[in-house]
Amino acid sequence: MILELRRQGLGVSAIARQTGLDRKTVRKYLAQGLEAPVYGPRARGERLAEQFRAYLSERVEAFSGLSARRLHREV
Repeated sequence: MILELRRQGLGVSAIARQTGLDRKTVRKYLAQGLEAPVYGPRARGERLAEQFRAYLSERVEAFSGLSARRLHREV
């Protein structure tokens, strides 16, 4: 996209505005003759607490007054 915009005659500032990239980043990719990478959405990883869900549920049922701090120390 950056290289195509440059071929169309746009300057570094105009390309930066249009792409949402910093001017220095646009200059870097133009100097290297590369396109900026396009990142997609990241895959969601498993939450750490999911590994301990059964244990935490068991502890809370047995001792309802346990604080989050105490449970965190136990895990």
